[in-house]
Amino acid sequence: MVVNSALFITSAAGLSGCPQSDWPEIAFAGRSNVGKSSLINCLLNRKGLVRTSSTPGRTQLLNFFAINDKLHFVDLPGYGFARAPRPVRERWQPMIHGYLNGRRALRAVVWLLDVRRDPSRDDLDFLDWLEECRIPTIPVVTKVDKVSRNELGRRIKTIATATGLPIEVLTPFSVLNRQGHGEVWELIEAALSAGEQSPDSAAEELAD
Repeated sequence: MVVNSALFITSAAGLSGCPQSDWPEIAFAGRSNVGKSSLINCLLNRKGLVRTSSTPGRTQLLNFFAINDKLHFVDLPGYGFARAPRPVRERWQPMIHGYLNGRRALRAVVWLLDVRRDPSRDDLDFLDWLEECRIPTIPVVTKVDKVSRNELGRRIKTIATATGLPIEVLTPFSVLNRQGHGEVWELIEAALSAGEQSPDSAAEELAD
């Protein structure tokens, strides 16, 4: 996809605060400090649209971005950051689960995993949520430039085993050298096309 425009629209603390729109949505999720904001900026060819931070847990709301005036990217709060204030942590689970379970415009979730870290209990619980809500998932393994090629192969196998996902569905991604940029966009476009072909059934699935 050629990105001609990408603008921040709004933040929401829950499903009721999400924009009223018929645009399809692609959400981005992962553990805090997995590189989610950097990946979104890379996909959109923007350096600072999505604010990045060295402090994990900075994103605490559902952040909506309008892409080409026809699509929303949704940056979900990172999970698994124990140092965040307790009231913030307690809001995250119902906020994210409520969005995943109730947002009819959602077409897929780009789910990020750090190549250097084994999937955590939080990661596996989130994958269970996605399966429970029957949401198409695009698993992306980030920061692959941080490991050697041989180590990358070993780490991908470890992540596949831990998550129960086939190796071939895990897309290696690097913001530094843009590895995986085209592949992730192809998967996003396929999810959008699938939603266009059967929008009613997709909405019904998410509403169940």
